[in-house]
Amino acid sequence: MRYINHQIICGALSLLTMVGISSCSDDFLTEDAGHKVTDALLNDETGALNMAAGLYGNIRWHFGYEWAYGITLYGTDEFTNGADLTSECWNTYDNRLNPLDLTPALGAANKNCPAVSALWDEMYYGIATANLVIDKAVNVENEDSRNKALGEAYFLRGYNYYRLFAQYGGVVIQTEPANGEVKKDFKRSTEEETLGQVISDFEQAYKMLPTKKWRGNGTWTKYTAAHFLAKALLFRQSERCSSWNSSYDKNADLTRVISLCDEVIAACPLAPDYWDLYARWTGVDCKNEALSEILMAAEHNDDSSTQGRFGNRTYNYFDPQFSNFSGAWVQRGQYIGGMDFQRCRPTEYTYSIFDNVNDARMWKTFKTVYGLNNIAMAADDKTDKDGNVTKGVKSTYGITDAQVPDLGDEGIIFILNKKSDTRFDNDAYGNLGTAKTAHNFVNPRTGKWVPNAFATFQNGKYVMNTYNGATSSTNVFCGINKTADGSRTGEKGDAHRDVIMARTGETYLVKAEALVRLSKYDEAIATINVLRARGQWKAGEDRGYYTDGSMAFLKADGGDNDNSTATSTSVKKNKDKNGKVLNNTEAYYASMTHTNTYYLSTGIAETTAASDLQIKSYKQLPAEDEAILAQLGCTSDYDRMLNFVFNERTRELLGEWNRWEELSRAGLLVKRAKAFNPEAAPNVQANKHELRPIPQKFIDVLQTSDGQNLSDAEKKAWQNPGY
Repeated sequence: MRYINHQIICGALSLLTMVGISSCSDDFLTEDAGHKVTDALLNDETGALNMAAGLYGNIRWHFGYEWAYGITLYGTDEFTNGADLTSECWNTYDNRLNPLDLTPALGAANKNCPAVSALWDEMYYGIATANLVIDKAVNVENEDSRNKALGEAYFLRGYNYYRLFAQYGGVVIQTEPANGEVKKDFKRSTEEETLGQVISDFEQAYKMLPTKKWRGNGTWTKYTAAHFLAKALLFRQSERCSSWNSSYDKNADLTRVISLCDEVIAACPLAPDYWDLYARWTGVDCKNEALSEILMAAEHNDDSSTQGRFGNRTYNYFDPQFSNFSGAWVQRGQYIGGMDFQRCRPTEYTYSIFDNVNDARMWKTFKTVYGLNNIAMAADDKTDKDGNVTKGVKSTYGITDAQVPDLGDEGIIFILNKKSDTRFDNDAYGNLGTAKTAHNFVNPRTGKWVPNAFATFQNGKYVMNTYNGATSSTNVFCGINKTADGSRTGEKGDAHRDVIMARTGETYLVKAEALVRLSKYDEAIATINVLRARGQWKAGEDRGYYTDGSMAFLKADGGDNDNSTATSTSVKKNKDKNGKVLNNTEAYYASMTHTNTYYLSTGIAETTAASDLQIKSYKQLPAEDEAILAQLGCTSDYDRMLNFVFNERTRELLGEWNRWEELSRAGLLVKRAKAFNPEAAPNVQANKHELRPIPQKFIDVLQTSDGQNLSDAEKKAWQNPGY
């Protein structure tokens, strides 16, 4: 949304600025940093709307660096850390996760570890800006313009307080602009007061925001506010609030949740195909970024003047470290939509919870094939003039002429099979592994040796985490494709695609959970069945086909435009069998095979029939769910159905930036992390890790109302339990 991106401004001081710690540096979103915010500007209709447009810039912070996944995905049942340990403590809950910002001097793996103060600082910066708009925009005479500006300000303030509440519990509520005042005697509000402020702000936004995306893609609308208001009311009736929520009418709250969700569902229908949400991303500001299902997104594009400090870095976090373990057979570059920073490694639970035969969402989410884009070795042995022998592929790996792969064949495959699958037991097709080991796996479907081949289960055991390194930090895993971006013009350059922050797919799950909490289990199943219907294979669909946002690299392969680097040779190691260096277009075609391992993983005969994911009764849930529920010890209808909803959240929303907060809200974080995240299990504690520590650097500058520094006891009283 170029209009909003051009209007992002550095509008006001954050809460920490008020106590002497600035979070608004000179380079923050520099595209309009020279713009001066004045009362006159905010009293003017155009100025007020431009100032409100600047609020959108605050949400881009969430996806600029490592905190994108560290505070939202790590330490949960779905993801654990890979071999890169940048944000390890957020996943392992060890003693480095404490009120101090973690630095290398304090035990961080590197200087990029997400600080515990990061969310706190940035949310209060946005809140302070919203307060300024709310304070001044009331003077705008035109009612429509006034309501639009106020609605956006109330929404951002409510959203930021929602994030603070979800992470920290009760926080400081500040609803007046600072007006240059340096304040140090803040009061920490209770959880009830904080969530009450969230609900109040979302109610105001719901009343004031228009139903249309009047600014273009990314505009917050009445339905955006309705979705988050429903989430806030659901939060109030969730386990995290059980110590105080009895004074609120449960039936009234949850009935309102359902009503709000129905309103969103009616106005913002689901995209017809799950592909369209993430995988069929064809380029900057492409048509799928305008899907009615998208309720909130952090906007990005390729205009360098609007990128600012917080560009989209999410493409780094979900790929395995293929350039390291592949034995040089698969080289990285911008023609592959993801960068192999190996941060977020799916757990055994995440692979197991999908019906790998019938659920198309699995195959439209996981990237299971990397094409071979470099001929690393000659097929045959070579002897130089001095008699030195360089072994070729055939003798090194024990394969035949017909089994030697070429460019565009499978360079890396991940077999997403089930624990009961015996086809790969005892290395029936050769032993699996990386090209760094002398393995000889030959894909029975292609007849070709695959340089890197990995199964999820073998001999009845989970083995995906056993390849090439310690099981607690392996760099081998099958990652997901929801952030892939083939429009990047540099291997490490910012991505240009929007980041979806809320969509109607989640609205269905919010509604389903509210129904579960009202013991309306059949209705909850019916609600979820709508999502599952979309997730089924359609009649005629090619189950062996794959695509992702890498396709934006070339117009001829479905992108909107050719990447400006398409004819360059930025990766010199990409070579054919004659030693010719491939240009990026040739490397793209070798890398992007548009195939998956569906048939190899499932073992079923090829079919184009429709599949069926519909659940007939809450008493008999899918086999994948029953196995997980048994492992968790769920026996009551309520526990079974609540955990089923969260299993379905994985299938529908995997990697969509809210898992930690949702599990914490529902009282499921510790139990599920202990059950399914081996790296988190030893340390994660109930009554501690459902909240984050309050940043010590904030507490240390607080004073009493008479200007005295806080005592140690008073500082301790500010801190969350266990820290």
